Amino acid sequence: MLRQLIPTRSSLLASAALALVLGAGAGYAQDAATAPAEAPAEAPAEATAAPADALPPPADSDAPTADLKDHATQPQDRYEPSLDILAQEQLEAPGAPEGVEALSQAEFDEANKIYFERCAGCHGVLRKGATGKALTPDLTRELGYDYLHSFIEYGSPAGMPNWGTSGQLTPEQVDIMAKYVMLEPAVPPEWGMDKMKETWEVIVAPEDRPTEKMNDWDLGNLFSVTLRDAGQIALIDGGSYEIKKIIDTGYAVHISRMSASGRYLMVIGRDAKVDMIDLWMEDPSVVATIKVGSEARSVETSKMEGWEDKYAIAGAYWPPQYVIMDGATLEPLKIVSTRGMIYDEQTYHPEPRVAAILGSHYRPEFIVNIKETGKIHLVDYTDLKNLKITEIEAERFLHDGGLDSSHRYFITAANARGKLVVIDTKEGTLEAVTDTGGETPHPGRGANFEHPTFGPVWATSHLGDDSVALIGTDPEGHADQAWKIVDSFPALGGGSLFVKTYPGSNHLYVDATLNPDAEISASVAVFDIDKMTGDGTDPEFTTLPIVEWAEITDGQPRVVQGEFNKDGTEVWFSVWNGKDQESAIVVVDDKTLELKHVIKDERLVTPTGKFNVTNTMGDIY
Repeated sequence: MLRQLIPTRSSLLASAALALVLGAGAGYAQDAATAPAEAPAEAPAEATAAPADALPPPADSDAPTADLKDHATQPQDRYEPSLDILAQEQLEAPGAPEGVEALSQAEFDEANKIYFERCAGCHGVLRKGATGKALTPDLTRELGYDYLHSFIEYGSPAGMPNWGTSGQLTPEQVDIMAKYVMLEPAVPPEWGMDKMKETWEVIVAPEDRPTEKMNDWDLGNLFSVTLRDAGQIALIDGGSYEIKKIIDTGYAVHISRMSASGRYLMVIGRDAKVDMIDLWMEDPSVVATIKVGSEARSVETSKMEGWEDKYAIAGAYWPPQYVIMDGATLEPLKIVSTRGMIYDEQTYHPEPRVAAILGSHYRPEFIVNIKETGKIHLVDYTDLKNLKITEIEAERFLHDGGLDSSHRYFITAANARGKLVVIDTKEGTLEAVTDTGGETPHPGRGANFEHPTFGPVWATSHLGDDSVALIGTDPEGHADQAWKIVDSFPALGGGSLFVKTYPGSNHLYVDATLNPDAEISASVAVFDIDKMTGDGTDPEFTTLPIVEWAEITDGQPRVVQGEFNKDGTEVWFSVWNGKDQESAIVVVDDKTLELKHVIKDERLVTPTGKFNVTNTMGDIY
C-alpha cells in the first residue's frame, strides 16, 4: 500500500533564487537569503508542460501576497538552473520597433544577465518556452508593457515568482525586464568544431605519459571533491583524509567521471570546460582540456569491454548538442545536435538540453538524456563516420538517473512529470514509464538495495515533497513487482537531492539539501533497510545532525550528497556553506552511524559533489 502524496504546487516554474550548479550527478539551487553560493543544477524542477501561447494573468496588486511569498520558499520552486555563463556574454542590444521602448546597451546587458541567471532555465535561452511559457515578442508585445510589468512585479501563485515585491529585483530592474521581453531575444553564439578546436589543448601527449602508475596514492579510495565556487576540485585520500592536491578546473564543476580503466578522471564545469586528469602521473595533473560549448553539465567515457577509455562524450545545455571525443586526448571527433521534435507533440524545439549521460556496460553505446524533447539517444560509437543512434521516445524533462544493480537497466527521472523511465540497455528498448507518486523525483544516480519484502529495488527521493519511492528492479525473480513503485514513505522533508546506499550496507541515506528549514537542510535521514516491512507502515529513520557535528555556526550550511568509500564502511557528506564561510566534509561510520571524522581546511571552498574513484568507475550506488 503506497502512501498517498499530494503535490504541493501545480506548477514549478522559475525560481526566486539564483540557481546553482553542483558537481555531483544532480543539481541544486540556493535560497537567495542564505545562499550557500551556487549549487548543482542540472535541470529545473518542472511541472507538466503548459501551453506556451499565452501567459497567465498577473496577480492583482491588492491581492494577499502570502501565497506568492510561500511560492519562493518551496524547495522545488527554487531549483532552477542558472545559465550564468551565458549571462556573461556581451551581446549587441537589438533595435526596437515602433511602439516598443529600446534599451541602452548598458540596460540590455543588465537585463540579459538577469534573464540568463534567473529566467532562461524555464523560459529557454531563445525565450521560446521550455517548462515555462514562451516569451517571444509576438506574444509579449501583444500583452504590453503594463501587463508584463505587473506580472514580473507581483508574480503568480501558480508558479511565477513575485520578483518585484520579494525584493529580488529593484523597481528599475522590473522596468527594464518588462521592456526586455518585448525586444528580440539575444542569441548566444553557436559552438561548432572550429570553436572546439580553438579551445582544445593536449598538455601532455599520450606518448609522454607514464606507462604505469608512478605515485603511491591509493587511487581506489581517492575522492574527487567539487569546490564549486573556487573553480577547482580537491583530490582527497579516503584513508588518511588528506587533501592530496587541489586542481584548477572549469567554473562550477558539475560532475567527475572516471574512465573505465580508472586512470583518467574527467571533470566538466557549467562553463562546458572538460579537463582530463591523469591519475597515474607522479603528480596527477590535467593532461588535456577542451571547451564544448557555453553551458554544460555532463561527461562520460566508454565502458563496454574492448572499448575501455576509447572515447569520451560531453553534453551541452548551450548549444543543444553533444560531442564524442578521443578518450586519450579529448580531440573532438563528432558533434550531434539535439534540436528536433518533442516526442509526444511532434512540434519543433530549438534548444533541448543534454542532461545525464551514461556509458553502457552491455553494448558499445552512450546513453544520452535529451531533456525537453523527452528522448533518449543510444549512441553506437563503433563507427563514428556512419553513426548509428537509436532514438527512444521516453518522457519530457528527462533529468538524472543511474543503473540498477545488474547494470543492465537505466532508470532515469522525468522530474517535472513525476515519472521514472526504465531503459533496457542490453536490448536497447524502452522497458517502462512509471509514476513515482511524488513531486519532482530527484534521484541523483539513485540507490540499489535488497528490500526484505520486495527484493532488489532502486530508490529515489523528491524535491517537491518528503517522499522516498522504491521501484522494483528484478524482472526475473520478482516479475510482478518489476518497474512498479512498490513502496513510498516520508523522510526529513522536501528538497532532497540525493539518496545513497552501498552493497552490503544496511542503511539508506536521504538528504534534504534545499529544504527551507535550516535544521532539516543541516541533517540527513537514515533508514534501516532490514526494518522496512513493505506492509504500508512508514519505516522510522534516524536523523544525523551533520552540520552540528561539523561545528559550523556561521551561515546556513546545507548537507549534500552522501558518498561511500571504496570499502563501503564510511559515508562522506559535504557541509556546503557560502563562499566566504567555513565548509567541511563529515565522515560517518556506516555501521554505527556515529561521527568518525570532520575534514576542515581553508581550501575547502563550497564543497559539493564527491566521487570515489572505485564507485564512480564501477557505477556502484
